[in-house]
Amino acid sequence: MIETMLTVSLVLFSITILIAVVRIVLGPSMPDRVLALDMIGVNLIAMIAVVSIILKTKAFLEVILILGILSFIGTIAFSKAIERGVIVERKRDR
Repeated sequence: MIETMLTVSLVLFSITILIAVVRIVLGPSMPDRVLALDMIGVNLIAMIAVVSIILKTKAFLEVILILGILSFIGTIAFSKAIERGVIVERKRDR
């Protein structure tokens, strides 16, 4: 019973990732695309956690942490790029 629910949750997470990909392609504005990328990251983390539960292993926990950090940094970088137009500011002496 639990394995069936976990499999169904994997299918539903896959559907939400496909919907987010459609939002990235057709999104009317850049903030919508950034939000869809963040949603893909969160859903991938959840999918990896479910796969870890199904396989009864803790090997994927490090992958979840790394993916969470990269997703967060990517969202912040895209947000700064939208807000200011640059990601890394450099001061010049001229």
